[in-house]
Amino acid sequence: MPEAAGAGHLSGHLFGDPEAEAPWDEAIAPGAVLLRRHACARAEALLAAAREVVAAAPMRHLVTPGGQTMSVAMTNCGEWGWVSDRRGYRYDPVDPASGRPWPPMPAVFLEVAREAAARAGYPDFAPQACLMNLYRPGARLTLHQDRDELDLAAPIVSVSLGLPAIFLFGGLLRSERPRRYPLQHGDVAVWGGPSRLAFHGVAPLAEGHHPATGAVRLNLTFRKTR
Repeated sequence: MPEAAGAGHLSGHLFGDPEAEAPWDEAIAPGAVLLRRHACARAEALLAAAREVVAAAPMRHLVTPGGQTMSVAMTNCGEWGWVSDRRGYRYDPVDPASGRPWPPMPAVFLEVAREAAARAGYPDFAPQACLMNLYRPGARLTLHQDRDELDLAAPIVSVSLGLPAIFLFGGLLRSERPRRYPLQHGDVAVWGGPSRLAFHGVAPLAEGHHPATGAVRLNLTFRKTR
């Protein structure tokens, strides 16, 4: 992923520790599971595909409806892309920065997302959108619900690559204190069913270095929008 695209260093030729643990599953709530190390074997392919997406639709910092600039840089691929501006949050088939459709979702993205969903108990997942979030040290994602989708029956699949992060996963009310789960390179979070509208977020990213991505974390979030 080119530095000029604002994507940070995602061009490393390594993608993880060859002695990493074998994948395992960790249930965190009804309908929600962390698939530990599930994407490690294809992390290099995921990052290569991500660089191609960013070359066509560069990372950018979106603005909230209230006028605040998000600390996380974002772009999209697939039929629909999630966007935010003064008009609100929504899905749009066109990249507002270029006026062109979002890049197609890479095959390896679809494969990893579908396999993870099936493993978590959600067969036949057909994602239409992949939101790509790039975190630099200090970037965070405040607690929120994913409710801009017309189809709330489908799960959310979220792939973590690069620097470790703390995933915050709460309940259906913002007032419920979220639990904290460390996410490592190759971990995949899947939530749906009774946890589909759970509040979730990411704590401020700590400084660090990962051989696959350098000083950044890349997150791929897959959704069925309608």
